[in-house]
Amino acid sequence: MAIPAFDTKELEIVAEIPNRFGLGPPTLIYNYPVTPREAMVGLYKKQPIWQIAGVESTLFVPKVNPDNIARAFVIDGSDMKLGEGGGKDMFGIEWEYIAQVGGSMVRPGKPFLEDANEWYDKLVWPDIDAWDWEGSATTNKEYLTTNNYVIGWLMNGWYERLISFMDFEGAIMAMIDEDQKDAVKELFDKLSDLYIKIIDKHLEYFPQINGFSIHDDWGSQKETFFSPAVAAEMIVPAMKKVTDHLHSKGRFADLHSCGQLMKQVPNMIAAGWDSWSGQPMNDTQKIYELYGDKIIIGVIPDPFDPETATEAEQRAAAKAYADKFCRPDKPSSLGYGMGFVTPAFREELYIRSRENYSK
Repeated sequence: MAIPAFDTKELEIVAEIPNRFGLGPPTLIYNYPVTPREAMVGLYKKQPIWQIAGVESTLFVPKVNPDNIARAFVIDGSDMKLGEGGGKDMFGIEWEYIAQVGGSMVRPGKPFLEDANEWYDKLVWPDIDAWDWEGSATTNKEYLTTNNYVIGWLMNGWYERLISFMDFEGAIMAMIDEDQKDAVKELFDKLSDLYIKIIDKHLEYFPQINGFSIHDDWGSQKETFFSPAVAAEMIVPAMKKVTDHLHSKGRFADLHSCGQLMKQVPNMIAAGWDSWSGQPMNDTQKIYELYGDKIIIGVIPDPFDPETATEAEQRAAAKAYADKFCRPDKPSSLGYGMGFVTPAFREELYIRSRENYSK
């Protein structure tokens, strides 16, 4: 695809949209030379057009999947709001929404599985054919009519699912206990088969979906939960099964995984993920330098105080960021910490990234 040269007419403001989570000023929508969907696909195909900043995508977390209700994280065309929900997930595990932390959790202390080997007899696998896919397709017809890149979102990946069954302590032990590891591997493999079926249902009823983001947290503020060797043995093969399937369907695979995970990036690459945006406790700039040619990294700019930085300083920060991280041969996206994305920073970033990517 030929990348169009930057034209100042693109800076015309054609719309404003509120910040997705109510933080910061509204985002200005420029007179883009292609649709946001095309720009996102261009990024994944290593043909970037401008620096993707998040506004180009539409999250789709449909109510039809019981996990999304249980996690109180429904984002679709229904009347359900973020923070509404809780209750049983697709496996019948009970989740409770905790307003103070803005999310749901399984109340610890009475794990469904005391030993991973119990899953063969105790788990009742969901009948996804019984979900109201046709009704959801009708409900979401207007929501999915968009020029944005549509991201299907799957909560409760592999390790998170294990936690929901066993509590955190039981799950982490099962990952390394020789008497439980084989059971965990077989569970993860069967989960992959289930997720592939759910993905295929999404693509049948919501063909507008361009890619999927799968949620599987691997770390805390300071460290990864398990070693890279454990992840490589226990989780990567199951993940690769799903990412290979997504790629066979012409879709892209994004990993949503929180925590300090620099050590695990090689495993993300081995598992076939196309992109990952780490939280601010990660040195995303270093990760980009080490691995940005193999996986698209959401790179966080150097911080500045948006209240005291002059417009010239904001634009200089955007230019410095673009010249380092908006490389046609090694593209990236704009990482977390969006509070510093002032209108001046974003406009300058758009200009500089358009110029850099069209070289």
